[in-house]
Amino acid sequence: MNKDTLAAPINPARRDFLKTTAAGAAAAAASSFVELASTGKEASAFAYEPYYTDDQLTTMVTSCAHNCGSRHMLVAHKKGDVIVRLSSDDGRYQAGGAFGFETEAVPQLRACLRGRSYRARLYSAERLLYPMVRVGERGEGRFKRVSWDEALDRIAKKMIELKDTYGPTAILDQSYAGASYGVLHKSDQIEGLLARFLGMFGCRTSSWSVPSYQGTTFSSRTTFGTIEDGNEDDAFAHSKLIIMWGWNPAYTFHGGNTFHYMRLAKQRGCKFVVVDPQYTDSASAYDAWWIPIRPNTDAAMLAAMAHYTFVNELQDQAFINRFCLGVDAGTMPDWARGHENFKDYILGTYDGQPKTPEWAAEICGVAADDIRKLADMYARTKPAALKASWSPGRNAYGEQYNRMAAALQAMTGNIGILGGCAEGVGKGWHAEAVAYPYDEYANVWSASIKSDRWAHCVLNYPDVRREEIGLWPRADQFDGVIPNIKAIWWHGSDWFNQLTNINKEIEAIRKLELVVCADSTITPSGLWADILLPVATHFERHDVALPWYKGHYYIHRPKVIAPLGESKSDFQIFTELAYRLEALDPARLSGFGKRYNPKADRSYFENDDPVDEAYLVDWWHRVQSHQGVTMSWEEFKQRGVYKFEFAQPHVAFRDQIEKGVPFNTPSGRIEIFSTTLAQVSDWTKTQYGYPIPAIPKWIEPFEWLGDTGKAAKHPFHLISPHPRWRTHSIFNNIPWLRETYQQEVTIAARDAERLGIRTGDVVEVWNERGKVVVPAYVTERCMPGVLVLHEGAWMDLDDKGVDRAGNPDFLTDDQPSPAGAFAYNTVLADVKKTTLEHRPGWDSLATARSIVFRRDY
Repeated sequence: MNKDTLAAPINPARRDFLKTTAAGAAAAAASSFVELASTGKEASAFAYEPYYTDDQLTTMVTSCAHNCGSRHMLVAHKKGDVIVRLSSDDGRYQAGGAFGFETEAVPQLRACLRGRSYRARLYSAERLLYPMVRVGERGEGRFKRVSWDEALDRIAKKMIELKDTYGPTAILDQSYAGASYGVLHKSDQIEGLLARFLGMFGCRTSSWSVPSYQGTTFSSRTTFGTIEDGNEDDAFAHSKLIIMWGWNPAYTFHGGNTFHYMRLAKQRGCKFVVVDPQYTDSASAYDAWWIPIRPNTDAAMLAAMAHYTFVNELQDQAFINRFCLGVDAGTMPDWARGHENFKDYILGTYDGQPKTPEWAAEICGVAADDIRKLADMYARTKPAALKASWSPGRNAYGEQYNRMAAALQAMTGNIGILGGCAEGVGKGWHAEAVAYPYDEYANVWSASIKSDRWAHCVLNYPDVRREEIGLWPRADQFDGVIPNIKAIWWHGSDWFNQLTNINKEIEAIRKLELVVCADSTITPSGLWADILLPVATHFERHDVALPWYKGHYYIHRPKVIAPLGESKSDFQIFTELAYRLEALDPARLSGFGKRYNPKADRSYFENDDPVDEAYLVDWWHRVQSHQGVTMSWEEFKQRGVYKFEFAQPHVAFRDQIEKGVPFNTPSGRIEIFSTTLAQVSDWTKTQYGYPIPAIPKWIEPFEWLGDTGKAAKHPFHLISPHPRWRTHSIFNNIPWLRETYQQEVTIAARDAERLGIRTGDVVEVWNERGKVVVPAYVTERCMPGVLVLHEGAWMDLDDKGVDRAGNPDFLTDDQPSPAGAFAYNTVLADVKKTTLEHRPGWDSLATARSIVFRRDY
């Protein structure tokens, strides 16, 4: 092979390829036409040969599995043990259904593009098929294949060594929902299989802050006493005004039929408003009034809306008097008379600064008249849904935005009524969620810290104050003891690609003694592991899918195909490890294997079918008992889906408002003034670490465009919303989806013109924490001074530590809000054109990551 041949690209340029194939296709078409015309043969064309028709295939109902905001029906069509096609719900699978059947109360559960692309993920060249161990430097990505015996023995011996040497906090549990989420095979911070396994072993540091919505969780629990503050989405169809605050349901929905019910609302005359730094597809779809707002200033605008409502006496005073605590002086608890209440703060009684629309306009960049107009619309329109989405809460002091929104929802009386909204977290109907053993070991931990402070803890141990890492208080000798983290176990998570300040994580991970990654595919996190364990996908194990926060149904997940390679389910892996740990340390871990998986013995690792069936049958009996389901387990398996029908739309807090049931707060009311926060005497001894006001307040972020000093150095505010074509980092490597969307940074046309940037130009975005390289997309649909870079792109580092793929978390800060909210969207940065190369992914470069770990070393 000569030098010129070596220099030629593996794939021809796409434009040249299309020209060549188009010419060839035209000639072939002409030839075929002549032949067909002369012979009379019937023409047929297929995407590939052979194209099996449905009557030649076995059809099995299953579902999506990823953590996207919904879990919908997938119908697998397979030939032998190979899935050749995926379709979705068409109305005929549930009891009483038929092809095309759908009602407002019983919608079809149709999968989106991500779910329909699952075959590409299942059969990806990047599937993990065998246990692997690292043979190069950590992060170099060099692995070799080993047996399950060798991989599990290494892990078990190291776990005991770490526990004996460093104590019960040495192993950090970094599990999350990922794509291992069912009632039996579950990766979850609290209820998950790893949490119970490490807790029972007696060596676990956990994380208590949820990246997606910790600020919102804090707000909902503080205000309402629960995170079950959501209506089912069919309630949106009854709203007369929907304010989508930081919410883009065209991309992110909580319950998969959100857009269906929003469309019904539109058809019934509902008005829509979008408050967002960018004009989203949802704003376009619903012809919404777009109010662009500076990132991280939402609480200030909401406070100004409350001011307008109070001074014009538009609040629902009867609702406030009956259901709320601390909105005004008359609703304060007796022991707190004289303390600042919410109305005092809004009117500036104590600080001398009324929170007027003019005051807010200077902060958030929204005209004072627009603030007044929106406040008037919301106060006068009934019912109205202020949907306070999670994204503006993923900021410094994001909990204050959510608490401020809850105060406005309450003072207008839009809580507990059909067409109103108390969200919030948005969790609706409560599903029966756990089929595996859930006992006193289910959530045992020796230390629990804020999720994105693990690197800070590792790098600074032991000189770490408890408030720096959000150390959760305990009532034993471990209270205040800083965890000595020496290992990470990634399960159902790609947190090394998803947490904040990745460069700091890279520095910290080099200090660890063990990193285990259990996943179905290679990921950016996996490249930094010591041991890779191949996990069977949800097509390759038996389970049941739950709806995701909203939606009222269960979907059966059969073992559609045999596990590929040597992959095993999470439950199989942890059960076998429990037996191995017991064998290594019988004195302290006697009975560990049987206690962890009571229905199984060691043979479970080779044959999990009868045990999984037994757990799921017991779980279904609980569903029948607790939720009044009459369908048998066998019929459920045969049909594949059970859909609940409610007599009326599910509305959060309907019983509290209509029947007088107390709220689950200390006072039994909606606590705009938190009785719990007001009585904290030492914040350093709490999990929050720093003071949080008893009432919602605007607090200046630690990084924002209003800080003229910082903005002079980094003049753009970067936000990183969820993309449509990925679920966090899941599906980032799917060529079908990447053909439709690419990672790019959105910049306002006015800013781009000043900087000489045009659409398609490669730019670098940077601050003091890191630098990424990505193409630019120039548009009028973005607020000037704001950059938009979608989260979840698989990082691709060069030798200088620059991410060429465009992951925004190289720019984010790992300093969280006091209540635990991740500061994903509290980022100042700069942007300029660059000569550095953007590396979009293996599908464009014809170099699969699979070569990294399938070579022989």
